[in-house]
Amino acid sequence: MAAAADGLGSTTIDTTQLNMSVTDPTAWATAMNNLGMVPVGLAGQQLMTDSICVPGFDPSLSMMTGITPINPMIPGMGLVPPPPPTDVPVVKEIIHCKSCTLFPPNPNLPPPSTRERPPGCKTVFVGGLPENATEEIIQEVFEQCGDITAIRKSKKNFCHIRFAEEFMVDKAIYLSGYRMRLGSSTDKKDSGRLHVDFAQARDDFYEWECKQRMLAREERHRRKMEEDRLRPPSPPAIMHYSEHEATLLAEKLKDDSKFSEAITVLLTWIERGEVNRRSANQFYSMVQSANSHVRRLMNEKATHEQEMEQAKESFKNALTGILTQFEQIVAVFNASTRQKAWDHFSKAQRKNIDIWRKHSEELRNAHSEQLMGIRREEEMEMSDDDSSDNPSKKLRVDESALTAQAYALKEENDSLRWQLDAYRNEVELLKQEKGQLFRTEESLTKDQQLKFLQQTMQGMQQEINMLTVALVNQEREKNSEKRSQGLKSEKEALLIGIISTFLHVHPFGANIEYLWSYMQQLDSRISANEIETLLIRLPRMFKQEFTGVGATLEKRWKFCAFEGIKTT
Repeated sequence: MAAAADGLGSTTIDTTQLNMSVTDPTAWATAMNNLGMVPVGLAGQQLMTDSICVPGFDPSLSMMTGITPINPMIPGMGLVPPPPPTDVPVVKEIIHCKSCTLFPPNPNLPPPSTRERPPGCKTVFVGGLPENATEEIIQEVFEQCGDITAIRKSKKNFCHIRFAEEFMVDKAIYLSGYRMRLGSSTDKKDSGRLHVDFAQARDDFYEWECKQRMLAREERHRRKMEEDRLRPPSPPAIMHYSEHEATLLAEKLKDDSKFSEAITVLLTWIERGEVNRRSANQFYSMVQSANSHVRRLMNEKATHEQEMEQAKESFKNALTGILTQFEQIVAVFNASTRQKAWDHFSKAQRKNIDIWRKHSEELRNAHSEQLMGIRREEEMEMSDDDSSDNPSKKLRVDESALTAQAYALKEENDSLRWQLDAYRNEVELLKQEKGQLFRTEESLTKDQQLKFLQQTMQGMQQEINMLTVALVNQEREKNSEKRSQGLKSEKEALLIGIISTFLHVHPFGANIEYLWSYMQQLDSRISANEIETLLIRLPRMFKQEFTGVGATLEKRWKFCAFEGIKTT
């Protein structure tokens, strides 16, 4: 090993003297003490290729003799090789520069420690520099990692290097642990072990914050664009009220295709408070036009209901046809399983036929249940229709509807009468103030409004008269039907007998709730409405009286059949 140390001063080195075993700790310690550096070559696994580690090192030129100088950090070769797989150990090699040489650390030692990487780090701390290292030598070593923007060197053998990009810092960290030797000198001032670590710089953090803010702005802009794209369109603006716009809106209200848009505008105007004494008639005509669409909407609903019924009918017919075909298929399978045909099939064929038969029967049963469900629903709907066709219910509904319509028309007639009186008073005041014989434009308008209101009142009076006549006729028909109606079933006869007996033992009568609670004990499915309908149909047997005063006023039913017999 002493010969190897003396050989460093010569122009050539014997390769046999540069090979030593990594597993021999004595030889490794001797090399470190005598040479002041890590061994150039190792036995077993070669750190560098033969084209680089050749026996021809010239210490005066700091480069190889006999071959073209090769720098492992030039582009194409790369200072930092790509990261190896985790299961393969990293093997660092000797790096030659013009002014210095970098020797790799002992592979048996743990990797050098580093601090936590600051955000946006572009600056590294380099310690352990040789005392005689200059900024030019430092730049020569680290510029192969990337573009250097600044080098701040201290007198205490360390410096800070700032790179142009963040990924260049990773290449510089790779050099941590290397021993740096200036030229071929063995002086301690010309050698040192590099320690490269992340450094926290304000410029790096500021640039990182600026970049993050820019990315946040871009993200906000992207989200805003996405929200604007997904946001539903705003509703169209509603124009302000004017006589011209009201005339156009009245025409739109008469058009079925523009009714939806026009009714929205009308609603907005009314909610804004555009209705006043001057525009009331115009708004009334528009509301009347809106009311004219009720019949159209009811007709459309009836059409759609008819289409739905037709679709249900076609579906039921198609399902019936499918069920018929299933029955035929099942019949074929059943015929095939009879002994006359079954004996001629093989065992595998019999197994398949049996599986197919079971599957077809399951499908047939499912379709049959579905069809029966549809028929049960139709029967329930028909029973509901029959119950809704009850004449007493129809009479009560029609009577209440006609009464409500007559009451509404009377109220409207009264309001029109009041408006007419108000207009007459205004006209009289105008005539008294003017004192002129000719009519002004405003008085003509008032007269026209008076004529319009008079015509409206006459029409509404006619409608009230017609409704009154209809109510009278309806009452007569109702009384005649009540008298002509008889018992429909044996159940009604039984109910009449039980109710007659119950009311006969209650001479002061009983209300419908008391009577219904008694009947519930005999038949839980009976309803109070059904009992009341039956009592109304038989006015000669049962009568309704009011008892009590004020809050104690109560309706009671009494049995009056014997009174009719006595009078006759």
